[in-house]
Amino acid sequence: MLPNHSPLIIAEQFGTLAQLYPGRIDLGLGRAPGTDTLTAQAIRTDFMKASQSFPSEIEKIENYFSVSNSNGKVRAPIAEGADVPIYILGSSTDSAHLAAQKGLPYAFASHFATNHLRNALQIYREEFQPSKTLKKPYTIAGVNVVVADTDEEAQKLFTSLIRMFFGVLTGNSQPLHPPTEMTEDLKDIFHHPSLHQMLKYSFVGNKEKVKKQIAAFLEETQVDELIMVSTIYEIADRIKSAELFAEVMREINEVKIAAQN
Repeated sequence: MLPNHSPLIIAEQFGTLAQLYPGRIDLGLGRAPGTDTLTAQAIRTDFMKASQSFPSEIEKIENYFSVSNSNGKVRAPIAEGADVPIYILGSSTDSAHLAAQKGLPYAFASHFATNHLRNALQIYREEFQPSKTLKKPYTIAGVNVVVADTDEEAQKLFTSLIRMFFGVLTGNSQPLHPPTEMTEDLKDIFHHPSLHQMLKYSFVGNKEKVKKQIAAFLEETQVDELIMVSTIYEIADRIKSAELFAEVMREINEVKIAAQN
């Protein structure tokens, strides 16, 4: 969330990480502060100005990573020439225009900003301008994923996420709650239009059910990559969900490769 940070410090930090872990560091840059106004002001008093200057702040970071900045008056030497791919993060269509204009890969927060996904992808693909970084559009979509051995178990784990989003919408955010049985009251809360829309791209169930849902989502959106968000209370359940989802994606990719051959 770039408005919270200085471009110079970002370049120094990610340049350092790239030296420690070559080829493993990506840098995603978003315009929003990612928190409430009071917290954003506590992080950086001029966050509103920084948000409005998002495109130029990105250019500063790109410059700090450039070898040509070795003669610059302001430098982050450890970042110069470092291989750190930059992605534009977005939850609205504004970021789609910018990512397309700069020829950078685009990651959309469809795990909560579901309304704008289709328009944002369309704008990005139609307006994309090839760059030295990227020759054709590259898209990523965020999705909520809860996979378990049974549908019933996955639905139970999903109740923690329902309660979390309900707290956000009602202005009563709380720490993540332990899962409970999926009661009729929770089903009613989940199907409230506002909450249901925010969680539209949530894929919950056993492996086969989630595989069908994910395959349909990939077919519909044609995104190149997914970011899996698993808001699950117990770490063991979260790891199990990730392992099962890895199997789902492997099976989907095997089918795709077989179809191409």
